[in-house]
Amino acid sequence: MSRSSDRTARNRLGVVPDAGAWCVIGRIPQPPADVHQAAGAGPLRPAFLRPLGILGAVLVAPLMPIAMLFSLLASGEEALKRLLSTKEERERGRADDLAVDRRDKAIAEQGLNATFDGDWDKAAGQFLLRWYGHSSHHQRFVVLAEGRIVLAAPPKRVSVRRDDRMRLVAEIPADRAVIEDPLPEYDNRKLRVSFSDGSWLMLTTEEQRSDLHLYLMRRSRTEGPHTSDV
Repeated sequence: MSRSSDRTARNRLGVVPDAGAWCVIGRIPQPPADVHQAAGAGPLRPAFLRPLGILGAVLVAPLMPIAMLFSLLASGEEALKRLLSTKEERERGRADDLAVDRRDKAIAEQGLNATFDGDWDKAAGQFLLRWYGHSSHHQRFVVLAEGRIVLAAPPKRVSVRRDDRMRLVAEIPADRAVIEDPLPEYDNRKLRVSFSDGSWLMLTTEEQRSDLHLYLMRRSRTEGPHTSDV
C-alpha cells in the first residue's frame, strides 16, 4: 500500500496494515420489513452529498464539456496509435480486448455484480443491514491487519478529506470471514468477503488490481488459495 495509506491506517485506526484499499458495495436490496426492523431499521443507502459537496459538484459542472473534449481527443489518439501500430502491437491489443471480454463474461456468469448471496438471515446479510448505520459515507477503507478485516470510513458522508476524517467503523475477526479475489486470473476490481457460514458480500475497489488484490496474489504464490484471513 502507499506510504500515505499505511501512515493513515497506523495513525487514524491504530493498526499495522498488511494491505488496504477504498471500496464500495453494490445497491443493497430491500429486505423484508420484519428482518429490517429486527436489525434496527438502519439506513440502506448512503447519505446524500452535504451542501459543500453539492456546491463542489456545481462548480465542477461547467468543466465537464472540457473533460469530455479531452476524453474524445484521448480516444482519437488511441485510435491513431492503433492505426499506426505494428502487427505485434495490434495482436497484443486484440489479446487485451479479449481478456477484458472474458473477464466481463466471468463476472456475469459467477454473479459477481450481486451485492450479496441473498440470505438476510446469514452473516453477510446481517452485516449489510447495519452497513450504513456504521457510517453514512458511501465508501469503506478495507484493511487486512493483525488477524482481522478492518473497515474504516468518515462518520458521515464527505466529498473531501476522507482519509483525514476516517475512523474504524467495523471489524470482522479472521475466524468469521476471509477476503478473496474471485477472478485472480484477470485484472479486476472485485473482492469477495466470504463468511464462515457460507454467505458472502461483494466489494468493488476504486483501483483496478488494488493493493488488496496484489497482497492476495503474493499470498497465493506461497500458500495456494487466493484468500486472506490475515
